[in-house]
Amino acid sequence: MIVRHLEKLLGTERDVDGGNWISRRLLTADDGMGFSMHDTIIKSGTETPIWYKHHLEAVYCIAGKGEIELVGSGEIFPIQPGMLYALNRHDRHLLRASETLQLICVFNPPVTGREVHDADGAYAPSPAIAS
Repeated sequence: MIVRHLEKLLGTERDVDGGNWISRRLLTADDGMGFSMHDTIIKSGTETPIWYKHHLEAVYCIAGKGEIELVGSGEIFPIQPGMLYALNRHDRHLLRASETLQLICVFNPPVTGREVHDADGAYAPSPAIAS
């Protein structure tokens, strides 16, 4: 069984600062669960272009306010506590925080833990699916 406490991850290699966001990697690929889980803070007043072309992501908001805009269609969805969105089609999007957001994010395939967004807003392919 794996037991972790958020406060014990802060300041470790599992506490990743991506500029507009801070992701505390609760579970990573090394944990062998088949997915990764992150407690993520999106900084207030930021806009982050994201395109997880190698991963699927589900996001559950536990605090704050913002919006997600699908690039291409321009469709906008408000984000607030209790809202879940799942990027089941590798959706290219803009993530905006009007207030600091705290999100629980789940990735499949799991991330290794040190990833940050590349120029496209993506994480590199996980080793299990790299060609």
